[in-house]
Amino acid sequence: MTMPGSLLSRGRAFAAPVDLNGTGHYVHWGFIQVSVANLVVIGLMVIVFVAALLLPFPGGRR
Repeated sequence: MTMPGSLLSRGRAFAAPVDLNGTGHYVHWGFIQVSVANLVVIGLMVIVFVAALLLPFPGGRR
């Protein structure tokens, strides 16, 4: 079963902007080794957590 050309080109539009078949990039701190992708996710999670602490809760003050 083959896919039509338009469906195949639409699938390529959603392809990853980064080549995921290559080797990963890692950051080393002594014995700690973490991938750059995981470090970005951890950083975003910390930002969301801090924002949740600092931003006012909707409807909290009346």
